[in-house]
Amino acid sequence: MGSDRFSARSLLFVPGDSERKMEKAAGSAADMLLLDLEDAVAESAKPAARGMVRAFLDSRTGDSRPWVRINALDTVHALPDLAAIVGGRPGGIMLPKVRSRGDIERLDNYLSALEAAADVAIGSTRLIIVATETPEALFAIGTYRGAPRLEAMTWGAEDIATAIGALDNRRDDGAYDHLYQMARSLCLAGAAAADVVPIETIHGNFRDAAGLERVAAQARRAGFRGMMAIHPDQVDPINRAFTPSAEEVAQARRIVDLFAANPGAGTLGLDGEMLDVPHLKRAQATVALAARLG
Repeated sequence: MGSDRFSARSLLFVPGDSERKMEKAAGSAADMLLLDLEDAVAESAKPAARGMVRAFLDSRTGDSRPWVRINALDTVHALPDLAAIVGGRPGGIMLPKVRSRGDIERLDNYLSALEAAADVAIGSTRLIIVATETPEALFAIGTYRGAPRLEAMTWGAEDIATAIGALDNRRDDGAYDHLYQMARSLCLAGAAAADVVPIETIHGNFRDAAGLERVAAQARRAGFRGMMAIHPDQVDPINRAFTPSAEEVAQARRIVDLFAANPGAGTLGLDGEMLDVPHLKRAQATVALAARLG
């Protein structure tokens, strides 16, 4: 499922108004850097941050390009963000506070015009959406199949809580309340419907290593293919959680080999368990992921 080009396990947010933090993040093991022009940057600092992000993009060489989270399309900052960064050839754009497929199509038009003006290949700037930050987005999340440039989908629980007037988004036991659990599930289902990659949201307490490991492991088991990080210390645990273990890969290969040795079989037994086509597909996905990660 999803684009073969998008295989980031860890997506590290970096404030776009800090040259020091961007340089430090570049030395981390993060699969992707997300240079942030939105929530991490104060209103008064946004113009300067655009220049810093563009300078950082211009300084990077190689195929692994940082991505940029711009401001929402309905703000005065979105177009200046795009005008500043497209010529720097970011790997892609993270679009927050999506409301509907129309936002993606509008952004595609903006990007195509800016790419043409900057002599950048039209369509080369890819897209992640934060698909649950507005109330209307929850009702549009199943409509993104074939949306231009879309590679991945993630979710968030803070902005939607603010939008609906909630005082908090967690229950007394610390778990997300029902609406936000639903948003997470809708992100998984919406990504599957669109055939793009689902990405888990952040774990906000960057000092809670045990909690991060637990959340990341649960996310991978649920079907997420990567997770966002807010601190370099979160990168290694996330990478470990989203990398199949040697035991997983070995078992997956046994399943693949078993079906290969029995062509035409719909169900087969292995170690006392009955396996069918869904088991085979999951095993094939695990083997393919391990191969991509080397």
